[in-house]
Amino acid sequence: MCGIVGIVGSTPVNQSIYDALTVLQHRGQDAAGIVTTYGGNFKQRKANGLVKDVFETKHMQRLKGNSGIGHVRYPTAGSSSAAEAQPFYVNSPWGISLAHNGNLTNAKELRAALIKSRRHINTTSDSELLLNTLAAELGKTKTDHLSADDIFNAISEVHKQISGAYAVTALIIDHGLIAFRDPDGIRPLVLGSRQTDEGDIEYIVASESVGLDTIGFRFLRDVEPGEAVYITENRKLFTQQCAEKTSLTPCIFEYVYFARPDSTLNGISVYEARLEMGRKLGAKIKRDWADVDIDAVIPIPETSNDIALEISVELGLPYRQGFVKNRYIGRTFIMPGQTQRRKSVRRKLNPITAEFKGKNVLLVDDSIVRGTTSEQIIEMVREAGAKKVYLASAAPEVRFPNVYGIDMPTPEELIAHGRNVEQISDCIGTDKLIFQDLQDLKDAVGKQNPSIKEFECSVFDGKYVTAGINKEYFDYLASLRSEDAKKIQTQKEEIANLEMYNES
Repeated sequence: MCGIVGIVGSTPVNQSIYDALTVLQHRGQDAAGIVTTYGGNFKQRKANGLVKDVFETKHMQRLKGNSGIGHVRYPTAGSSSAAEAQPFYVNSPWGISLAHNGNLTNAKELRAALIKSRRHINTTSDSELLLNTLAAELGKTKTDHLSADDIFNAISEVHKQISGAYAVTALIIDHGLIAFRDPDGIRPLVLGSRQTDEGDIEYIVASESVGLDTIGFRFLRDVEPGEAVYITENRKLFTQQCAEKTSLTPCIFEYVYFARPDSTLNGISVYEARLEMGRKLGAKIKRDWADVDIDAVIPIPETSNDIALEISVELGLPYRQGFVKNRYIGRTFIMPGQTQRRKSVRRKLNPITAEFKGKNVLLVDDSIVRGTTSEQIIEMVREAGAKKVYLASAAPEVRFPNVYGIDMPTPEELIAHGRNVEQISDCIGTDKLIFQDLQDLKDAVGKQNPSIKEFECSVFDGKYVTAGINKEYFDYLASLRSEDAKKIQTQKEEIANLEMYNES
């Protein structure tokens, strides 16, 4: 999962892109990058690290231009080397820079086809494959300047060649900004505008509506599945449906965990969806645990705070904040390595002993994936003196890998794989464990937008909305996602980068 933003303005956009990336930082903490266009050239800064650390004053001063794109990265496959920080760019045709959120499920075949066509691929990133596929299609046009129709035709051909989840924004030198979304609408993408004091209209595309709100843009609408947006350097807006077959099947995990609560995606307020998750789960607890003695409901911050509050209301029990969160530690779920995730849990959360000592507590979390974080938290709570520790998950059991841009690992690394609820409870050390029912989760998220008939729920039910997801693909994915594979690939790329630097 990553965060993307693109802006076409009447004045320099570097600060607006920077500000948008800071509020999309929750979508990726591994690397950040910005590319702008100025004088027919790209201006670029990207590196590993948080937005505030990657961009210094000297970098911002170099990022001139009234059009630009930005990216925050969360790696799911391959390496987390600085070489794979986005945006990527190619020099021909015209010069194209691209940022991508999602994951291509036919990357292996796509890479082979691109190499056969003599396009050079420099990294293991599927985003570079997407960029080269787009560049190859744009290069087929026989004109010195691309029209909106030329661009939309090229994107239509890209849709035919790639598979998976993708929200994309890209710059084309001397043309403008383009953005498009996968035909199933798995990954989110929104469109907005603002009017300057001089009366000029500026446009933005971003992963979440919160990326618009905080920098003064007005939300216009979601980009439709399969739709493409083209905004010229003169800020003329063109849109067109570019996919032959579309369906709105958004990733339900956006609402469970990834998106900020102050965002609205696909006509659904993330905050309201989480409140409804709490109501549904509270009703299940009241029904199934009528004989369980609970003294207080305590969220594992922060995504589950609103969910836990509604559970406490439903159960008629006190809501308490039992943990102090160190806000200078990143989100452990999206850290690039399991070792780093394990080390960060105790540095991130510290229990308030008074809320646990001698009590039976119901902890609430948004989800349980690997189980290692939950296990450490349960240990902390018991050390703080809790008598009984119960745990409620706002999401169902995660039993299957994610293939659309979330680093949910191979089945063997998932705590729920091959285990029932009681066995999972034993593994993480709870006295009792309960999960949200999948239908209740769908109903909770879909309540605000009945036009959405289905969600992408493959991590829960194993049903993948795109073709070609089979054992062969999972074996390939496992080879990329294993911790050892990522470490080896990162080391190789760092050595290659050092050699290139020494030669220069």
